Amino acid sequence: MCTLLLAWQVDPARPLIVAANRDEFYARPSAPAATWPRASAADPEIVAGRDLQAGGTWLGVTRAGRFAALTNVRELGVATPPGAPSRGQLVADFLRGRDDPASYIAALRPERYAGFNLVVGDRDALWYLSNRSGPARALGPGVYGLANAGLDTPWPKVRRGRAALAAQVAAGEVTGAALLALLADRTPAPDAELPDTGVGLATERMLSPLLIASSGYGTCSSTALVIHRDGAVELHERSHNPARPGDASLTMSRGR
Repeated sequence: MCTLLLAWQVDPARPLIVAANRDEFYARPSAPAATWPRASAADPEIVAGRDLQAGGTWLGVTRAGRFAALTNVRELGVATPPGAPSRGQLVADFLRGRDDPASYIAALRPERYAGFNLVVGDRDALWYLSNRSGPARALGPGVYGLANAGLDTPWPKVRRGRAALAAQVAAGEVTGAALLALLADRTPAPDAELPDTGVGLATERMLSPLLIASSGYGTCSSTALVIHRDGAVELHERSHNPARPGDASLTMSRGR
């Protein structure tokens, strides 16, 4: 996943609002958002997509309101640590677990992984950790944005997405359809505003919109997630993969 926008404790009726785009090679095998099988009735009910190549997931939520999402850090030429686990397991393990966000973050060994940004939360707290940009921290109320650098790094897509999400929240217009429309913005950034991450100007241009579309690589899916004050969890997903187009919507009431 390459763009993650969050409104946390800003809308009184919707404590957590998430709009996220997953960017990946279209050919990488994955499964769309769905309820994961449970080994027993005591296991949490998880709704998430699934990476069928390395395991894990990029974003998910449970009926009880546990949430986690991940973006990779763009760091050309930096070697992955030998034997590094899949970063997608960081999301899956939190969703399956029972630790509160702070305890889960504290128990991780982030140096074992390639560069990542991780957000984990429940109905009471939201935490951010990157193994490339300082210590973990609890997030206070606000609107946040992540791409493939540290939290709120002002890449054009992050600035544009945060402003659009903040406007929706302020206007009381937060719906699954509105969040998916926000994520469908294909406007490229002006060259003067592009970051220099070592991939070259043409690639920076291609990667600059919220929704990326190119041959072989792009935004594979968009996810709109709303956790309501009354306990309902609402998730909408739209696939942009040319081989697997389609929409999915799931709503869960408060529970395990």
